[in-house]
Amino acid sequence: MTKGQKDNLFILIKSLSKSEKRQFKLYVGRLGVNEDSKFLTLFNILEKLSSYDEVAILKKGIVKKQQLSNLKAHLYKQILISLRLNPSHQNVRIQIREQLDFATILYHKGLYKQSLKILDKAKTQALVNEEKNIAYEIIELEKVIESQYITRSLSTRADELTIQAKEINRHNILASKLSNLSLQLYGLFLKTGYVKNDEEYNRVKDYFNARLPEYDIAELGFREKLWLYKSYLWYSFLTQDFLACYKYAKKWVDLFHEYPDMIKLNPVFYLRGNQYLLEALFFVGHFDKFKAALHKLEEIVSESWFHHDDNVDGLIFLYVYSNKFNQHFMDGTFHEGLPLVNEALDGIKKYRSRLDEHHIMVFYYKIASLYFGIGENKKAIEYL
Repeated sequence: MTKGQKDNLFILIKSLSKSEKRQFKLYVGRLGVNEDSKFLTLFNILEKLSSYDEVAILKKGIVKKQQLSNLKAHLYKQILISLRLNPSHQNVRIQIREQLDFATILYHKGLYKQSLKILDKAKTQALVNEEKNIAYEIIELEKVIESQYITRSLSTRADELTIQAKEINRHNILASKLSNLSLQLYGLFLKTGYVKNDEEYNRVKDYFNARLPEYDIAELGFREKLWLYKSYLWYSFLTQDFLACYKYAKKWVDLFHEYPDMIKLNPVFYLRGNQYLLEALFFVGHFDKFKAALHKLEEIVSESWFHHDDNVDGLIFLYVYSNKFNQHFMDGTFHEGLPLVNEALDGIKKYRSRLDEHHIMVFYYKIASLYFGIGENKKAIEYL
């Protein structure tokens, strides 16, 4: 009755680092839960199992089969709360959300002035960090409070909040249209692949132009520009215009360098932008620019300020090593690339739960290509 990697709670527990497990047990201790608590006992059991085994859990006698689902749900929730409190998972977005929660609590206690003070600081932080969706939520709560908290400045305050709400909502609508377009193009790419003839090209072009909203580039903030460049990038990939792919991938990466704080807040988007930039450079054969871009990426991800977590580290491995293989293919240095094989296999083993089968397959294909390049055909066939 082994479910292996299909049980979400088991996968979550196995993803925890030693420090996160320690933090969880400390968190449970602060709750005043005794050591015989059922959900803590379940945690200890699952932590020791090598694969999910419901029969083994039930044999421990901590809970009946009918109650196991509820106990697992409770444990899952408690682990997430513990992770939210972990400093390693704190970022600006979570901090702003937390301030919004605090302000909401103060509002419901009737402490309007205190709530507005927190909201004003949170809104400033949200706008500085391009978190316009949260900023809009904050303004909506400010409007609710101002309508109940009588002040002499209410008339000017009402106008100010109304103008802010309209402006931010306009940007949010544009960002939403652009993100929708980007996602739709990505979905189209997965479904149909590159255009194969003039008829498909014209269909994709019409599809793109019909959904691209009007915009003034000078008025766009970081977030709107990011989705705009993503949309053009996917359109360029679909139409096999790899020079345009390079153009918009570079704009994407340069945008992050223009707003360096966004790299810390959105490391995944930064990494993906670099991946598309390297992919485009590989396709168009700009080898020197490819090497420079890969070197720059490796430098930045090794900086002490660059955010690291399980997901980010898995993506760093995927993008850096995939492109290290490509560099050896471009240079024809197949023998020199052989040390990458064991490094890549170790990385696949380490990050397997975070890599999909497609990317693992591509790694095996690259390893096979490397062996083929040095004439070791049996090794190539093994990895193929």
